[in-house]
Amino acid sequence: MIEPDEMIEILSNSPSVELLRIRQRDLTIEFFIREFKGEETIITSDKLHADLSDFLEYKNVQDDEESDIKVFDTFEEKAKKYIKNWTSKGFLTNYSENDEIYFELTSHTNKTIDWLSSLKKKEFVGAESKFKDIFNQLKELVEYTNEDIEKRIEILTSKKLEIEHQIQQLQFGEDVNVFEDYQIIEKFNNLNQSAKELLSDFKEVEDNFKNITKEIYHKHSDSSLTKSDILGFTFDALDELKDSHQGKSFYAFWRFLMDRGLQEQWQSLTLELFETLSQKSIESKDSFLKGMKNHLYNSGRKVTKANDKMAQKLSRIIKDNQISQKQITDKLIQEIKSFLSEISKLKITPDLSIELEDELYLKIPFEKRLTHEQKEDIVYNSKPVLADNNIYESDQLNKIFDKDVIDKKELSNRIKKALDINSQTTLFEVIESNGGIDKGLPELFGYFNVIKDFTHNFNPDKQQEIVFDTKNLKSIKIPEIILLK
Repeated sequence: MIEPDEMIEILSNSPSVELLRIRQRDLTIEFFIREFKGEETIITSDKLHADLSDFLEYKNVQDDEESDIKVFDTFEEKAKKYIKNWTSKGFLTNYSENDEIYFELTSHTNKTIDWLSSLKKKEFVGAESKFKDIFNQLKELVEYTNEDIEKRIEILTSKKLEIEHQIQQLQFGEDVNVFEDYQIIEKFNNLNQSAKELLSDFKEVEDNFKNITKEIYHKHSDSSLTKSDILGFTFDALDELKDSHQGKSFYAFWRFLMDRGLQEQWQSLTLELFETLSQKSIESKDSFLKGMKNHLYNSGRKVTKANDKMAQKLSRIIKDNQISQKQITDKLIQEIKSFLSEISKLKITPDLSIELEDELYLKIPFEKRLTHEQKEDIVYNSKPVLADNNIYESDQLNKIFDKDVIDKKELSNRIKKALDINSQTTLFEVIESNGGIDKGLPELFGYFNVIKDFTHNFNPDKQQEIVFDTKNLKSIKIPEIILLK
């Protein structure tokens, strides 16, 4: 049970509650649902600004004191101010990747929208299904918390007898026990809801990593702290996160999710479920489960990216030379960092700017000089001696005009064709299905270059050997590269 002080803290500081308290609450939540709750949960900055500008024009929004929006602002200016305000309040979060800024809803916003959705009056309440789920969880909890071997054998024997009894009934021609339509609908809805809540849990773990990274920045800006202090804090925070119930659960689930057999089983079960719903003419408005595997994978990758970003920051701190020759500059930078760190905690935007030189003088050392002196003519007194060999026999020339050109478009089409057949494959399978490597290492490196355009993952625990020179029996071992549709 939550304590009263904790409840007051949530009501005062939680972005989830703040989203329900702002003046333009209806407009904000409506836009979030329209923009983020479909297939696209991550949106580029340009698209978000353009869509919000059109939405504000459609709603004819005039002014909003909370976001410093005035009547005479253009809708583009209003969109920029809203997004800036939403981000500072914790409704949106952004990150940079490949020189592009992306936005997504925070876990606080997702939870608020999911909670509001749960308040919708349902056609019927699945009391039977919920009770059975609770009852089964109760039995499982009792079974797996009991360390008595005899009691465990008794439970398993009871299960075995029950299964054997069901098999005998089917062998004697009795009817197969299947769910009624109302049971299928309520279980399907519960399944979708649980899947969406799982994504929110992923987002919370990602936020935990980001908070640790922010704290590292704050501590690095404090000149009184040494590298040892910063590293000590970081490793203590990571250990605390990984040893927490949430951290253990996430890492165990991530390993479970990366199992290829599980992924194929999930795909098969999902297709079979929706086919059954179609055969029974049960309308399935919520297709979230169809893309669940990709949603989970993408959310999990963002967690690992947040972890990687923190590791990169730590690496820079470790490599930082403490005996710097530019001590004055370093001190000034530290003061600026400390100042910005304090401002970021207050969630205000300082009225500061930096002016750069806009009139630069460029001098190219090797440019031709303007001169009135005439260039001296070079006179050659001897002819070059002709080489004995024929130019067409030159190995270097053959390499220059080699016809083996690596067509990256063709390599990309091979991967697409493989993913059209299967929901996932490996780079090794793509290469083998196309007759192996014909053009040596350059062709293999060509594959490495094009896989960045596809969703992929590395499995360092499994090595695959790829032959790139069949004539000389040369091969290379690489980690398994899994390609996903």
